[in-house]
Amino acid sequence: MHGSIILVTGASSGFGRLCAQALAAAGHTVYASMRGTTGHNAAQVDSMAEYAASNRVDLRALELDVQSGESVATAVGRIVDEHGHLDVVLHNAGHMVYGPSEAFTAEQLAELYDVNVLGAQRVNRAVLPHLRRQRQGLVVWMSSSSAAGGTPPYLGPYFAAKAAMDALAVTYARELALWGIETSIVVPGAFTSGTNHFAHAGRPGDAEVADAYENGPYSGFTTRVQEAFDAIVPADADPATVAQAVVSVVDAPYGARPFRVHVDPAQDGADVGFAVTDRLRAEMLHRTGLAELLTVSRPD
Repeated sequence: MHGSIILVTGASSGFGRLCAQALAAAGHTVYASMRGTTGHNAAQVDSMAEYAASNRVDLRALELDVQSGESVATAVGRIVDEHGHLDVVLHNAGHMVYGPSEAFTAEQLAELYDVNVLGAQRVNRAVLPHLRRQRQGLVVWMSSSSAAGGTPPYLGPYFAAKAAMDALAVTYARELALWGIETSIVVPGAFTSGTNHFAHAGRPGDAEVADAYENGPYSGFTTRVQEAFDAIVPADADPATVAQAVVSVVDAPYGARPFRVHVDPAQDGADVGFAVTDRLRAEMLHRTGLAELLTVSRPD
């Protein structure tokens, strides 16, 4: 899909930023969306403009807040107005929190789900009418190996939100196949450098409960879990490999794109776990006479 018009959410840093730059370098027109383009992310906008100019690529920063339906509609409308179509959306926007699950308030979990899950739904509701009209397109989801692999403690709310997003992605794949819209789910494992995940992670809202864990039988686990991650992730693990995986998916021929792509330097077993669950889901569709939903229909 060379020369595609692509929307990347959550592109101010981390995987989103890397993917946006890699896709632009591959010859696509990329809208790298984020909040606060004239505020706290103004420096990122300037940095992207410099990258685009120095590398002679089409990379454009775009104001888009996945927590606002109005913001999403305005951003998607601008893309379609400027090009007449949109080819690919990469659901990357997300937020991580770190700490004992009990110490996070219900409101914090709701906020986390709003970004990681409802944000993708808002974007889909703005993007999919255009893709359905075209009877062709690609939806890429940035999942997590935690949804089917190893799940260490202190990341429960984040893991739950990513699992919900993955479940939504699987269902969408079945509901979009007959429209000619493909789905690919990219599954990164743990990357402890180059993404700012731990540095930018949200902290528990209930300090009293968090302290109870830290001063009780889980004393030291806040540091211990992070050290455990560092120990199993190879020193040469490069988050740019995730971006290259996304480029490979986008550039693959129509109808031949993989349903899942694993990029997991720590090898936490998600490739095995997802292989089993995806096969069971596919077998159920065969048993119920709905196997046609496993293959994307080519446009008329």
